Amino acid sequence: MIQYIMKGGNPLVGDVSIGGAKNAALGILAAAIMTDEPVTIGNLPNVRDTNVMLDAIKGIGGIVERINEHSVRIIGRTINTVSVQYESIRRIRASYYLLGALLGKYKEALVALPGGCNIGTRPIDQHLKGFTALGGVNHIEKGAVAVRANKLRGNHIFLDVISVGATINIMLAAVLAEGRTIIENVAKEPHVVDVANMLNSMGANIKGAGTDVIRINGVERLHGTEYFIIPDQIEAGTFMMAAAVTKGDVMVRNVIPKHLEAISAKLLEMGCEVVEFDDALRVVGKPRMRHTQVKTLPYPGFPTDMQPQMAVALALAEGTSIVTESIFENRFKYVDELSRMGASIKVEGNVAVIDGIRCFNGAHVSAPDLRAGAALVIAGLAADDYTVVDDIEYIQRGYENFDLKLQSLGAMIEQVTDERGVQKFKLRVG
Repeated sequence: MIQYIMKGGNPLVGDVSIGGAKNAALGILAAAIMTDEPVTIGNLPNVRDTNVMLDAIKGIGGIVERINEHSVRIIGRTINTVSVQYESIRRIRASYYLLGALLGKYKEALVALPGGCNIGTRPIDQHLKGFTALGGVNHIEKGAVAVRANKLRGNHIFLDVISVGATINIMLAAVLAEGRTIIENVAKEPHVVDVANMLNSMGANIKGAGTDVIRINGVERLHGTEYFIIPDQIEAGTFMMAAAVTKGDVMVRNVIPKHLEAISAKLLEMGCEVVEFDDALRVVGKPRMRHTQVKTLPYPGFPTDMQPQMAVALALAEGTSIVTESIFENRFKYVDELSRMGASIKVEGNVAVIDGIRCFNGAHVSAPDLRAGAALVIAGLAADDYTVVDDIEYIQRGYENFDLKLQSLGAMIEQVTDERGVQKFKLRVG
């Protein structure tokens, strides 16, 4: 078992550079197979989810050439099957983007039902609704989604709920459909815009990404491109919250500050100092933060992927805070683990009532999912004594070199594989 062992108490101080957005990268990698020409992608995060997606592309016959750790060249000309069913692809939620990409290019796809973090029901009914509107016929067979179409034709599609995945997936299929597609009630997240920009650089005709309505004029074919992925909004927010929780002073570089406005606003409400630069943010924590209320909402609201990290900060804030989760019903699974560290949190339905405490106590906890795992690490860095976090494979799905970046800011943290490693760490740091 791979674990993080850490000793809390050190304020995080220094500069940290943010990598490419995982959630944008997964859609962009799927888009790259939609042309027969080479596609070069830069600022690619080297994390477990993106590597599984690259393996899936190789598995269906695509050519994947690693230029360096964060750049890859993909050639979709050699794809020889539209069936993506091997076990590892089931572990990532965004495997469903291959449905839209393969359907758009080959008019059929068979992809294993997706997995990822168990943070609540995330049905793909809106994805399938969109494919049907474009002329596809779909059904479930042996744990996989099969979609086929004789021809894809543009249509007017209204999403019943705002869904990032459905917005991107329908967009992927529609760019090669005949005629005009209008998608309403779409997600406006930065990674939706990034995938649209990537497709446009390949010759697609997409307008309105980042607004409530996306309009797509179908094209006959897409061409190769060279594209750089935007910085990761959630990685940046995680380090911003880590600075606040540890009472540190961190310059978070390689970011788009506008994408982080909801997070910055809450930190300011809590009394932290946030200074904005062109492509960086400086966060300075204070001896005691103030309580506040947070409700997760689709972008530009407060992101659900930052809710556990925010709860860790509010658990150390003065007074009583309320966190309302409006996106995923299982997003509070980390609360029991945080309670082991002394947090005072009561959950009723989709609302958490948090009474602030002075300090966390070190404990042995387990990461229930990707973002909650990162939040528990942050809590450990602010705690008295030692904290061990199990199941960090979740964290490695979305954070590249998380422990090394924290070490560069002065954190006492290390990745270990057994109890002997834990004891060696304790002997070394004292």
